[in-house]
Amino acid sequence: MKRRSFIKTSTLAALTAAVPMAGASGGKSKSRSSASKGKMKLTYRPYDLQLKHTFTIANSSRTITPVVLTEIEYDGIVGYGEASLPPYLGETQASVVEFLKKVQLDAFSSPFEMEDILAYVDKIAENNTAAKASVDIALHDLVGKLVNQPWHRLWGLDPAKAPDTTFTIGIDTPEIVKQKTEQDAPLYNILKVKLGRANDREIIEAIRSVTSKPLAIDANQGWGDKRYALDMIYWLKEQGAVMVEQPVSKHRLDDSAWITERSPLPVFADESFQRLTDLMRLRGAFTGVNIKLMKCTGMREAWKILNLARAVGMKVMIGCMTETSCAISAASQLSPAVDWADLDGNLLISNDLYRGTEVVDGRLVLNNLSGIGVLRN
Repeated sequence: MKRRSFIKTSTLAALTAAVPMAGASGGKSKSRSSASKGKMKLTYRPYDLQLKHTFTIANSSRTITPVVLTEIEYDGIVGYGEASLPPYLGETQASVVEFLKKVQLDAFSSPFEMEDILAYVDKIAENNTAAKASVDIALHDLVGKLVNQPWHRLWGLDPAKAPDTTFTIGIDTPEIVKQKTEQDAPLYNILKVKLGRANDREIIEAIRSVTSKPLAIDANQGWGDKRYALDMIYWLKEQGAVMVEQPVSKHRLDDSAWITERSPLPVFADESFQRLTDLMRLRGAFTGVNIKLMKCTGMREAWKILNLARAVGMKVMIGCMTETSCAISAASQLSPAVDWADLDGNLLISNDLYRGTEVVDGRLVLNNLSGIGVLRN
């Protein structure tokens, strides 16, 4: 009974996180008065992100990531959003466009009805989480611009506490991994290494021939046996690894719990974790969760997840897909409150359409632009 009461209390605390009102953050009276006059207009278009290098994880490779870019215009102000669509998410540009056609924002009188608007968007259809995130991000950007404040400030976060971001090195031959490490390691303070194949140790040894910087490990469910996974984690700790993501299949929660109980490193759920409703099920099976806007429907739910995770004693990281600086900057608004950040998706592409959060000496640097902090190039 006590446990049930605790979970209920923790959940309510997270779900009642405040959404700012029009006058709550110093927005100009002009913005507030015009807010009752206009209608919101949602527009969208497909776009393909060109990766600088072939990106390989435990079970796939790609050179392009399709996205859908969104805009919500209201009284001359435009909010930017994005749906990133790596194949394993199960969404496509066509499915996102079909979903967005169903979104009727003119049923709402003001962008400040954020909770109602995003609850409505979430109920339009099951899943479609990246499509929903594209509306959520654009709406957050719009509202932040209307009150002339960045979201990290609306949430009461100190941008100086934004952490280092990992920089991802995908699976490749040891020779190519060594080349990538030589090129990129000097710019970052921690490297994220994709593992989950037969040559895992060779990859780590290639990296260690170039740099001794800390490593974050992402196995992407690639280790088949829990004992093998635990042996790898112990070995990786000796090699300077500091955390591990998703060592085994998302369908094997008992194995994940067994590994986490014995692991010398914190173990984070990635593929096992999607949305707020998953969190309590994973408590005890993982040290923490990796929040990704494309999986949890955007900033609104990400903020709720962060607060609930903290309330129940779990660690938090904020992650990404291959994305433009639009979605990366949106996610970075939460970064001062997390334990780990993996927000390098925009650094992996050659055709970014936006400018926003930057990485300076390996650390995320949030700007003071209103909304999610992005400008169009």
